[in-house]
Amino acid sequence: MIADLAGMLLLGFMIGLTGALAPGPTLVATINASVKGGWSMGPRVAFGHILTEVGMVLLIVTGIYSLVGAWSSLIFIIGGVALVLFGILTLVESRTAGITFSDSQAKGRGPVLAGIVTSISNPYFWIWWFTVGSALLISAFEGGAFMVIAFITGHWAADLGWLTLVSCGIHRGRFILNEKWYRRVLAACGLLLIAFGLIFIALA
Repeated sequence: MIADLAGMLLLGFMIGLTGALAPGPTLVATINASVKGGWSMGPRVAFGHILTEVGMVLLIVTGIYSLVGAWSSLIFIIGGVALVLFGILTLVESRTAGITFSDSQAKGRGPVLAGIVTSISNPYFWIWWFTVGSALLISAFEGGAFMVIAFITGHWAADLGWLTLVSCGIHRGRFILNEKWYRRVLAACGLLLIAFGLIFIALA
């Protein structure tokens, strides 16, 4: 049981990290806020993002009973295909990805509110949770409530850990990774997403 929980925690962390690393409005909001506000901006933006995901998780979990069974295979296939597509997009993006500063992102907002706004305004956030997220939660739910908690904890640990590292790096005057290594890590994340997607399709 403990090994299963540890495995689900690790899965949640790895999947969460692939999303956290990808360039997007939440990452940009963290960078911009950290320039003026210091290292604590990362955890604050992450907290806003997590608050948004709490609502999304509750929305999905409350409907899981109706999805488990006849619909679970379909959800697994849809989630697996979505993972593969996200992986391919991440691989393509890794060839030119870079970290940029933008005054238009979350301007005039507090870091927690910036985390909320940049999450709900990102269409990929909704697509991910209603495809990949649903499939992952159903998979975890089959092992019981503690498995769901383990997956979500790992997922949020990735968001909090990465955005905190980013804000600490910006506060110290440099980004965590140079552009070359940042692109390599993104490419590795893309391959990881494709692998997980193929596994989900095979398990459907």
